[in-house]
Amino acid sequence: MRDVLSQIMRWWEAGETFGLATVVDTFHSAPRPPGASMAVFGDEAEGSVSGGCVEGAVYELAREVAESGTPVLQRYGVSDDDAFSVGLTCGGILDVFVEPVSRETFPELGEIAGSVREREPVAVATVLSGPGAVGARRVVWADRSSGSLGVARLDDAVDDDARGMLAQGLTGVRRYGARGERRLDELSVFVHSFAPPPRMLVFGAIDFAAAVARVGKFLGYHVVVCDARPVFATTRRFPEADEVIVKWPHDYLSSIAVDERTAICVLTHDPRFDVPLLEVALRTPAGYVGAMGSRRTHEDRLARLREAGLGEEELRRLRSPIGLDLGARTPEETAVSIAAELIQLRWGGSGRPLSDGSGRIHGNGRRVPAQGGDSL
Repeated sequence: MRDVLSQIMRWWEAGETFGLATVVDTFHSAPRPPGASMAVFGDEAEGSVSGGCVEGAVYELAREVAESGTPVLQRYGVSDDDAFSVGLTCGGILDVFVEPVSRETFPELGEIAGSVREREPVAVATVLSGPGAVGARRVVWADRSSGSLGVARLDDAVDDDARGMLAQGLTGVRRYGARGERRLDELSVFVHSFAPPPRMLVFGAIDFAAAVARVGKFLGYHVVVCDARPVFATTRRFPEADEVIVKWPHDYLSSIAVDERTAICVLTHDPRFDVPLLEVALRTPAGYVGAMGSRRTHEDRLARLREAGLGEEELRRLRSPIGLDLGARTPEETAVSIAAELIQLRWGGSGRPLSDGSGRIHGNGRRVPAQGGDSL
């Protein structure tokens, strides 16, 4: 919904009824993740659920749903008959939930859009199938909820799960009994999390940092570049960064909140900067802490950090030298190697060439729990 929110709010505010198609589950090599959405109003379509594979079929179904007012859960996949018509030629399978949306059917949409604008985490839980009311919706914030899935016990169970998923930035299907029993799976609920984008903190205002900032923005991070030298830490040199901070790196990092989705990239390779900074960074819950430098620099850095009192468990969190071994030389190539390592850690990939393996390209299609999530 995030990708199409600005357009669907115009339709919603105008009192129109439109079809909203959302990927709720994927199998094998599906092209778009859960949460990808396409909105359809008349002859207009916004967004994508498959990158082109089944857009035509979903478009027609969304028009029908907007007309009938009845939500539909539809599976799209490959078969000998329809692989090139409405199937996914990549070999994947998508479950797509299509629902009619208007002020009457989705009165909470305005408040959800407001939370997105204010970067307030919010989750939308929708009944997909089972004995409950298909299409029933509950909206969950950290401190409140709105709407109902039909049964108070089910609402309570979904509230707990949705808040846990929001904390981790997870989107996906959860299954319950008809009255919210966790040991049963007769009822499916899709929880779509909207959490603020993960942050990438880039320390060291050098050419490599400019390239890392660009690739970080491309990957969806809120990018902050920090350096103590005002002549180098400027918005002109880092136009892609969301923030450019002039401050001693360790002082800045000590002054902000860091969560498990934060990526910290230390590119200073100067012990005056990086040792005090890493002393702070490795004691935060950041999901990624990487530092640039040669292997000799790395060994010297470890010795200094041990002298500063860091234990071996903390030091094992340090990804240094930073990035995957791609043979990178230029700042841009180095940025790609760092991005590759971030993606590998987020999804649990092996880092080996795909041509060396066999079986599913995307594994089971599910995230490593501490990473990812739909961002605002």
